[in-house]
Amino acid sequence: MLVRAATIAAVVAILTVAVSAQRFRAGVELVSLNVSVSDGSKFVADLEEGEFEVFEDGAKQPISFFSRKQQPIALAILLDTSNSMEDKLQTAQQAAIGFAKRLRPEDIAEVIGFSTQVRILQPFTNDASMLERAIRDTTADGSTALYNAMYISLKELKKVKARSEDEIRRQAIVVLSDGDDTSSLLPYEEVLDLAKRSETAIYTIGLRPPDIGRASFKEAEYVLRQLAQETGGRPFFPTNVSDLPKIYDAIAQELSTQYSMAYSSKNPSRNGSWRRIVVRVTRPGLVTRTRQGYFGPKAS
Repeated sequence: MLVRAATIAAVVAILTVAVSAQRFRAGVELVSLNVSVSDGSKFVADLEEGEFEVFEDGAKQPISFFSRKQQPIALAILLDTSNSMEDKLQTAQQAAIGFAKRLRPEDIAEVIGFSTQVRILQPFTNDASMLERAIRDTTADGSTALYNAMYISLKELKKVKARSEDEIRRQAIVVLSDGDDTSSLLPYEEVLDLAKRSETAIYTIGLRPPDIGRASFKEAEYVLRQLAQETGGRPFFPTNVSDLPKIYDAIAQELSTQYSMAYSSKNPSRNGSWRRIVVRVTRPGLVTRTRQGYFGPKAS
């Protein structure tokens, strides 16, 4: 099994690399979105293009690409393998394996374990048995380098995108952790900025240890919630490890019912500023979720 330990030098070396939030096709800057729609109890997958409205900084934008077809996905499965996960790891492994088995042949995934170090236990593959083997091989030890793990997974997804520029492939991260970051080299702000510049939805599962009060878990909860909300993912905070299978199932269900769309921004400015995105649907009673915005192009 290929195992790569992330070293401090490797992390520092990639700090200066920026991630573009736009796809470039024939000179046109397209802002791509993956949108989830629900009625409060289930996801809604039968909407037409005309039922969507996209706004950038309050200005309505014409949709230039729309698809209800489930696009292939590149997925990073991140598992906290620190000491505090020892009594929960087996249940977490089973839930993550069940999730990996739901991937389709055209989907690819990687497995990353993180404690004091970050290890890519299985590089991107569509072989479910290899993903399962990597997940089962995780063991609990050390502290928690959550931010390093998030950063490295975003960089790995960027490499996938660079290798397939002409391919439409959604990107997502599913990360399970049970506490605060205690050993990362990177500051949280650096990771959040990279996440906001990516087109990657982050689904976070914060499993609060039973011997830690809510107040002590507050910082970890804030981080996991913000990463999910900014990127169009979803945060989960189960009260019991036995809830993990249904949470992974909920994430799989959402990823299988998303709409893919893109628009060419009518904003001509090139100052690199943050642009807020809002997606609405005209059908009553529905709620949409997508990434909250992107950084506009910047003149060279």
